[in-house]
Amino acid sequence: MKTIAENPNVRITPRSKAVLKNLAEQEGLSMQAVLEAAIEHDQRNKFLDEVNAAYAALRNDAEEWKAEEQERALFDNTLADGLEDEWVPPIHAGAMSG
Repeated sequence: MKTIAENPNVRITPRSKAVLKNLAEQEGLSMQAVLEAAIEHDQRNKFLDEVNAAYAALRNDAEEWKAEEQERALFDNTLADGLEDEWVPPIHAGAMSG
């Protein structure tokens, strides 16, 4: 079976190219690396927007939110697992005592 190679070229406006070039120079990266980071950032933001919308919908449904809180309470029981004497990294120790 024959496969067609994808063309990696994407057309952008001269202004976008200038901004991309400027960002790349400021960050000491290639334009490709800056573009890939921007795409990843946008993808993550969209994902988090969807997660936030799903939680908002869940909170607006009193019955479903109560079920969520009950499930979380089950996980809270795992905190009393008898591991109080375990070493805690210093960065977390201060947060726990405050």
